[in-house]
Amino acid sequence: MKYFSVFLPMLNSEKSDRFQTQHLEFLRKLKLEGRVYAHGQFVDGAGELVIYQADSYKQVESCVKRDPYVVEQARDYEIHEWEMVIENQ
Repeated sequence: MKYFSVFLPMLNSEKSDRFQTQHLEFLRKLKLEGRVYAHGQFVDGAGELVIYQADSYKQVESCVKRDPYVVEQARDYEIHEWEMVIENQ
C-alpha cells in the first residue's frame, strides 16, 4: 500500500461552503473503507490536504475525481505519491 498526498486548492469559496457537507461525507466513507488516512484544511484558507492509501496513482485519481469539491469545481487537485517516515522516539 502506498500513500498519496492530495492538495485541494481553493477555486471558489462559495461553492466550497455549499458542498462541504457532501465532501466530508465522501471522505468519511473512504476513511471507513481504509482509503483515506487523514485530511484537514489549511488554516490560511488555501485549501485542504487529504492523505490517501492506495496501490496506484490511478486509484487515487479515480477517487479524487468523484469528490464533490472537484465535481462541482469548488477545488482543483494535485496528487503526489508520498513516502511517510515515522521515526521511533
